[in-house]
Amino acid sequence: MDINSIHTVVFIGAGNVASHLFEAFQNTGRTVVQVYSRSEISAKTLAEKYGTPYTCDLEQINKNADLYIISVSDAALPLIAQTMKTGDKLVVHTSGFHSMKAIEGVSENIGVFYPLQTFTKNRAVDLLTIPLCIEANSNASLGLLEDLALSFTPDVRMINSLQRKKIHLAAVFACNFTNHLYRVAEEIISSCDVPFDILKPLIKETANKVMNIHPHDAQTGPARRNDAAVMEQHLKMLDDDDNKELYVKISSMIRKEFEI
Repeated sequence: MDINSIHTVVFIGAGNVASHLFEAFQNTGRTVVQVYSRSEISAKTLAEKYGTPYTCDLEQINKNADLYIISVSDAALPLIAQTMKTGDKLVVHTSGFHSMKAIEGVSENIGVFYPLQTFTKNRAVDLLTIPLCIEANSNASLGLLEDLALSFTPDVRMINSLQRKKIHLAAVFACNFTNHLYRVAEEIISSCDVPFDILKPLIKETANKVMNIHPHDAQTGPARRNDAAVMEQHLKMLDDDDNKELYVKISSMIRKEFEI
């Protein structure tokens, strides 16, 4: 590998993360020269949006790009890593879960380019506002990734594989589990013909509070106050056993935290 900066990119994967990064690369003046996906529909949909070539055959990957970004599901990454070979080209993955070593057989120069955000297709995300976690197996590759990341966001962090795995776990609690609780709340409130919108100011303030207050100090509610009468009535109102179990478990954890 003998490049001073990254100009051309191949995307391995055409899902949520790849779709958002693809657009970001285009906006910084770089060129995505090819998209690969096992699904022709996914590859074609993303590639045709920008007039970019695509392939569904790893053997047909463009061999002349400066950077190869593997942005596939955590389950699919090991298979891609076993199949794809690029010599000394710089190859990164975007997984929060997998270590950098997950792709060490793909190239002599490897790294990680992990945007810490939740991505949904057709919903815009401002990369300027999110942390980009990078890692590489050499200082030269790390420097290239740092320059690349800084063209997207000022928040670039050198995060190793162990740290990133813990960050990913924390993100599951902070994002994925929280979103599931929104769905449970929507189910409860819709049962009495009240729209979910009524909760949105509360959700917004809850999120905003932890921007300035430690989560421990921001905790409120009946479990925080040890209001047993209210909690008992809440449990009676829940028809779903899983939701009852969830209510009891989380309430118990809150009470334990505050030694009530």
